[in-house]
Amino acid sequence: MPKRIYTQMSQLIGNTPLFELVCTPQKSRVLLKLEQFNPTGSAKIRMAQSMIKAAEQDNRLQEHGTIVESTSGNTGQGLALLALERGYDFVAVVDNHSCKDKLNSMRAMNAQMCFVSNQDDDSLATSARENHAEELGKQHGWVFMKQHDNVANSMGYYPAADEVLNDLGESPTHIISAVGTGGSLFGVTERLHQLGHRPTIIGVEPEGSIAFGAPGHDYWQSGTGTPEGAVIGTSVRYDLLDYGAKVSDKAAFAACRTIGKHMGLLLGGSAGGAVIAALELLPGFPAGSTSLTMVCDGGEKYLDTVFNDEWMSERGLLDVALEDKIWEQVMSLRAGESPISLNSTRVSWSKEK
Repeated sequence: MPKRIYTQMSQLIGNTPLFELVCTPQKSRVLLKLEQFNPTGSAKIRMAQSMIKAAEQDNRLQEHGTIVESTSGNTGQGLALLALERGYDFVAVVDNHSCKDKLNSMRAMNAQMCFVSNQDDDSLATSARENHAEELGKQHGWVFMKQHDNVANSMGYYPAADEVLNDLGESPTHIISAVGTGGSLFGVTERLHQLGHRPTIIGVEPEGSIAFGAPGHDYWQSGTGTPEGAVIGTSVRYDLLDYGAKVSDKAAFAACRTIGKHMGLLLGGSAGGAVIAALELLPGFPAGSTSLTMVCDGGEKYLDTVFNDEWMSERGLLDVALEDKIWEQVMSLRAGESPISLNSTRVSWSKEK
């Protein structure tokens, strides 16, 4: 039988693999859904595709129209690719907090870049981006996708839930994933609920993000969390959430670096935070449990930041001792030994409160 030949990059979206990070002798395990195997290297192309199709269906997005979005990179990359395929222009409203490779990738796919901050200002400017994108979207023929407040966001991840069920043959018992717009975690959860499954849901955000409580302050994890001053996205479904946890940049990046160093798997920063939480919480779960983490993107996008010793050191984020400790935790869990005390995950929100 001849293999299928694809004619558009969007045909490659989905069917990303599951990877077992750790399995204990009691058969409790942490699985990673590696969304970096999507076109543009991120889960967010699922959401980008869903939002564009919804805008076309309700006639907001017309032939030869212009798509505009505030983005830290991954959503913009997805929109840039899909705009090319469907004959639209795309304007990405960005700041210099984003990794340079993400910005360059959007340029390579013919996106028009609109910066809201000066070149020497690498601070996060989510609110300024959102406000400017909204103003641009008022022009005739332009559509602001507004990913943080778009019902098509979470719906774009329904197929990911179907893929997990198909690959596992059952529902995971726990889902531990990063929360930015909320689309990935809560879209998968919504779909599982529709199919009668009720896993425990644990959202993870950076220390400094405000979705799961104060205080708010700057952070370096890219494309995740809700910065101080920003509005929490409508896709963040507290009614579906069991626990909200916070992980520092230092711990999240240490997890990325140690997994890369020992396993050859490069994870993006937001996935590092979720991995830390999963490794710390796993010993408290019942034997035979399956914890799932949606990995938004791979570490290849962060070689100049998370995996760059100089960049990490300049920002006080490099902690080799913590990297070693995290790997000890992985090995202890695999061997069924007493877990290492990492003290890196702070549960700040729970349904019982």
